[in-house]
Amino acid sequence: MPCTTILIGKKASHDGSTIVARNEDSGNGTFESKRFVVVDPDSQPRHYTSVISRVQIDLPDDPQRYTAVPNANLSQGIWGEAGFNESQVAMSATETLTTNERVLGADPLVALKPAKGKPGEPGYEPEVAGGIGEEDFLTIVLPYIHSAREGVLRLGELLETYGTYEMNGTAFSDADEIWWMETVGGHHWIARRVPDEAYVTMPNQLGIDEFDLDDAFGEQRDCLCSADLREWMAANYLDLTFSDADLGLAGSDDEDAACADGVHVLFNPREAFGSHTERDHVYNTCRAWVMQRALNPSDIWDGPDADFTPDSDDIPWCRVPERRLTIEDVKDVLSSHYEGTPYDPYGNLGTPEQAHRYRPIGINRNSQLAVLQIRPYAPAACRCVQWMAYGSNAFNTLVPFYGLVSDTPAYLRDTTDTVTSENFYWANRLIAAIADPHFGDNINAIDNYREVTMAYGHQVLRECDAAVAGLAEGADVAELLEAANERVAERLREETDKLLGKVLYTSSMKMWNGFSLSDH
Repeated sequence: MPCTTILIGKKASHDGSTIVARNEDSGNGTFESKRFVVVDPDSQPRHYTSVISRVQIDLPDDPQRYTAVPNANLSQGIWGEAGFNESQVAMSATETLTTNERVLGADPLVALKPAKGKPGEPGYEPEVAGGIGEEDFLTIVLPYIHSAREGVLRLGELLETYGTYEMNGTAFSDADEIWWMETVGGHHWIARRVPDEAYVTMPNQLGIDEFDLDDAFGEQRDCLCSADLREWMAANYLDLTFSDADLGLAGSDDEDAACADGVHVLFNPREAFGSHTERDHVYNTCRAWVMQRALNPSDIWDGPDADFTPDSDDIPWCRVPERRLTIEDVKDVLSSHYEGTPYDPYGNLGTPEQAHRYRPIGINRNSQLAVLQIRPYAPAACRCVQWMAYGSNAFNTLVPFYGLVSDTPAYLRDTTDTVTSENFYWANRLIAAIADPHFGDNINAIDNYREVTMAYGHQVLRECDAAVAGLAEGADVAELLEAANERVAERLREETDKLLGKVLYTSSMKMWNGFSLSDH
């Protein structure tokens, strides 16, 4: 699934929150309508069967309640994507990653093998289930974990047991930590803790560029990995890092052997396990470039002396931003269509070829954006906020919903495959399709819509936090949180209906069959 992720450590965010955010994008030529739901323990399966791979897994009997953003049409499985559980742990799954032939040859992906023939007939071969994938990850992991680190370890155990049929990146967070986990081949994986003072950009490529195997097999302070990763790498000659012996340097203390956050560089997973193809340069690296261009603008991003270009293979996985980052920054970078550059399909700075050279982040195929914010200063029941947007991010807004609730507003919950303005998903699809041909005429209304709805969301959070803080100890706060969520959804619906009317009118006036006597 083509997606874009940004992770923000607690010292890099404006208010000390850990922030995990990801666009879920549908495949080319398709749309996947989405729902925002709460899954109760009674509704969680105890025996799970994947639709895509047919793998069957027995699940623990003590699931927690959790939020999720599943497909409205379950014919291809659940695809739960993003949510919080009762232990205030967040999970975003998944970012599809690239790899290379060496990795796939050393540990092939575990794909479904359909049955051949019919039972009883000569040559019959029964079906062989595949591994787990994005369809499954959230459902089989999030209800059972109590910290971000525990999420990595549970998913790692499942990967080692069942394998996977695709390369994926998964984020876990709690109030203290964010962990980023990447699958490597069919059964192997690595995970690194996001530095508190840094942000991470992930654009569909295997991204971790510095990893400490000694830590992963020792203290496990910042790095975790599959149990046999070191031996598997050695057996298959996957480590591309020069050793001191290779370079004739006995006991080198070269300062370049340490990255900015102090982790000793033993090898570069992106070089060993990832890819650097021409497709990456038009589809992936350009997205990391435009995100970091926005968040570290003092670097040189353009011209012959650029530090990094849209097709640079060495754009850092993580870095310290020039200032603390906000929810609005997240919305901006995950809506980007290269504004202010020659590569903007709505702009006029470049040639027609440049305007369509690179894959935008805010693309027509965005399905949903979930921003998982854990606020350490808020009352315990209010800490988890799931900011949600549906549809193409260039035309939508992002609004907050408390995550520790028993139900979600119908405007985001009850999406179906039927196109209608009665729910947020399809309303945005209509707005985007109508506004896109006349972007310049509609963008002011879209920007105002975003400002009004996001401001109202911040207001509701502030007021509800204060109300919860004023309750007597032990009081049930669920009613207050769900009422706040309904307030946000009702205002969102009101403003979305207004915007639909505005863009419909504006674009209708630009129709080719328009005619009046004053034209002559």
